[in-house]
Amino acid sequence: MHPIFALWSHPRSMSTAMERIMRERGDLRCHHEPFMYDYYLHRQVRIMPHFDAEKDRPVSYEDVREMLLQQAESEPVFIKDMSYYVMPRIMQDAALSDRLVNCFLIRDPIASITSYFKLDPDVTLEEVGLEAQAFHFKALADAGIDAPVIRAEDVRRNTPAAMGALWRAIGLPPADHAFSWQDEQPEDWKQVGEWHGKVSASKGIAPITQEEIDKKQREFDTLVREHPRARDYLDYHLPHYEMLKAHALEI
Repeated sequence: MHPIFALWSHPRSMSTAMERIMRERGDLRCHHEPFMYDYYLHRQVRIMPHFDAEKDRPVSYEDVREMLLQQAESEPVFIKDMSYYVMPRIMQDAALSDRLVNCFLIRDPIASITSYFKLDPDVTLEEVGLEAQAFHFKALADAGIDAPVIRAEDVRRNTPAAMGALWRAIGLPPADHAFSWQDEQPEDWKQVGEWHGKVSASKGIAPITQEEIDKKQREFDTLVREHPRARDYLDYHLPHYEMLKAHALEI
């Protein structure tokens, strides 16, 4: 019986780059948003653009759950997924939740919301994702379960230190070789290829600069002029981001 490591992220939070690092470790069976299929295809909460669904993939929550539990019988598993796909149901699913080693990834929502609107201007309030993450984090805390939080900006400022802190917190050994990516993009990224073009072509995580941060603020201001609800989305999710940020690992 092996653990299932779950990175709960929000869209456009650099989660795919984090997943790439976890894949490059070489000691985990990795899945790219397996519960996405339940949210967008099985329950059809919304039609996701730029999503070329793979055939023969488990689609319902129950089938995804069984796939993960079955694989974890023979090897450790890693999933990168979104809390809004599974909350609150997963907290009542002891068979799965008791096997999970949880952690959370957050990114400044000014950057993540701007990035999402570029790809999908019809993004919903729920899909911004931070509210569900916050409820998920609180539910785990109320159940006495520790779940470290890591900031995308910290990973970009010092990838080895940030990932080392996360790995220590969730019980994974060091793997410095995982920070340089030699292989082609993972096969299962092709189903959402338009969402991950930049990271697919990258060989590692680029450092963040103040110039980039300032540019993201300008881009957000421009976005709000075209899509005023983007400001409402930010105002709604910002308290949830700040709560999670207050619990972030010290790097």
